[in-house]
Order: sequence, then structure tokens, then C-alpha cells
Amino acid sequence: MAFLALGVGAAALFFPAFGLWINPGWINYLLMAVMFGMGLTLKPKDFILVFKRPGDILLGTAAQFVIMPLLAFFLGKLFRLDTALLTGVVLVGTCPGGTASNVITYLSKGDVALSVGMTSVNTLLAPVLTPFITYLLLKASVSVDVAAMFFSIIKVVIVPIALGFAINKFFSGFSAKAAGFLPLVSVLAIMLILACIISHNAESILHCGALIFLVVVLHNLLGCLLGYLLGCAFKLPVSKKKTLSLEVGMQNSGLATSLANTAFSALPMAAVPGALFSVWHNISGAILAGFFRKLKDEEESD
Repeated sequence: MAFLALGVGAAALFFPAFGLWINPGWINYLLMAVMFGMGLTLKPKDFILVFKRPGDILLGTAAQFVIMPLLAFFLGKLFRLDTALLTGVVLVGTCPGGTASNVITYLSKGDVALSVGMTSVNTLLAPVLTPFITYLLLKASVSVDVAAMFFSIIKVVIVPIALGFAINKFFSGFSAKAAGFLPLVSVLAIMLILACIISHNAESILHCGALIFLVVVLHNLLGCLLGYLLGCAFKLPVSKKKTLSLEVGMQNSGLATSLANTAFSALPMAAVPGALFSVWHNISGAILAGFFRKLKDEEESD
């Protein structure tokens, strides 16, 4: 997927016609398809983990909604991003982790159950925390419609996930059959979102591309680093350090682009950081997975 995202992003940037046929209004529906697929993979045990390991989940939630938003705001101010790009970077920071972090955690030999638990809980908290934190960070720069963001997240994220979860619970035969093609549907939807955003903003991205790409890369890598260091500070096992690193650094950037198009439609470039993040975090995640696989818990080494 890392190579696919890079290829689609490059094609849309240098040959805008590649994605101009995709209507930006489709982004919400494409993301809903991804979230529905996520719901189909969830089971009650993923939420039971909250009660079995509340400390781990609480640490992951606090790290997710403190580190990434503050990093986004700091980097945006440090590099003097304009209002639209600052808004987009902050939206990426205030969104929860995405399903990509679960896959990369699995490839990294991290704590997959914890990763899924963190993603699930943070996603359910997103309708409240994402608009609230975005408002706190951006209220001095741009008008933030908290209510619009809240209902958009409910519609685009929570409802499709809940529907997928219910189908998986009561019609497990269907979800089992769907498991074979769901990853393909999700990848296709994400690639269409990337192509749409980048194609429609290609000229602007080429004008300020190096700067915003640098900010996106730093946001992701510093998030992963601080997540890992937080695990070290709490003396967590290596498997949990990997998980915390990836959960903090990898975001649901598709949601960030969706919110940019609905709640900040007057700032078209606000959708760009989320699109670039989608390309980059798949690449960095693949690289980190190769590195993390070599790190083993002391017990495993023994």
C-alpha cells in the first residue's frame, strides 16, 4: 500500500487530470465505506480490553489527543503555515488513529489487541474530543464550527462503524465472506480520496509542497518517537512501546480530509495535509515495521 499511495499521489500531483474526475463530494462516502469495513472487523472483545487493561487504554488515549494536536500546532506556528494549511495540520493532529496502525502493529510484532482497543476507543471519543481540541487550538485563527464537526464525525465515522459492528455481531457469516475483499475496498477508497484531494489542489501543492511535506513528515515521525519515549517513561514492555508509538504517530488522515471538506470548505488547502499524511504514514509505517520487528521483549529474547 505504501508504494500504491506514493504512485497515486505522484500521478495526481504531476498529472492532475488523473483525479479531477473524482468529485470532492464523494470523499465522505468513500470514508464511510472504509469505516464500515472497520466496523465489520470489530468484536465485543475489542472493547472488553478497556476494562481488562484500563491503564494502557487511558495512556494511549491521553497520548493520542495530547501529543499529536500540540505537535501539529507547534509545527504549524514554527514553519509559519498559512491559515488553511495550519487548519489542515491541526485536523490531522486532532483525529484519532486509523486502521493502518493496527496493520503496522501486527507487522511490527507489537501488541495488536491493545492497538485495536486504542483505535476503537479513540475513534468513539473523536466526535467530542476532535472538535473540542480543534476549537481550542484554532479559535484565534479561524472560525471553528464545533457542532458541524461533531455531526460530521457521527455520520461519517460512528454510524458506519456501528452498522458494521452490528452486522458482524448478528450476521457473522456475511462478515466472514466479506473479509476476503474488504481490504481491497478500503485501499481503493483511500486511493480515490488521495487522488481527488491532490489532483484538485495540485498547483497549490507544487507551490508550497516542500514546506507542507516537511511538516507532515516531522509530525508523523515526532509523534512515533514521542509515543515510544512515553512507553519508555512508563517502563512498558517493548511490544507495548511499539504499539504506543504507532498509535500516536499514525492518524486517521482520511477523516481529516473529510472534515476539511465539510467544516472548512472555505479553505480548500486545508484538505492537503491529510492527503499528504495518508501517503507518507504508509511509507514510514512500512519502514518502522521492518525496524520494530527486530526489537524483542526481554522475556522473548531470553
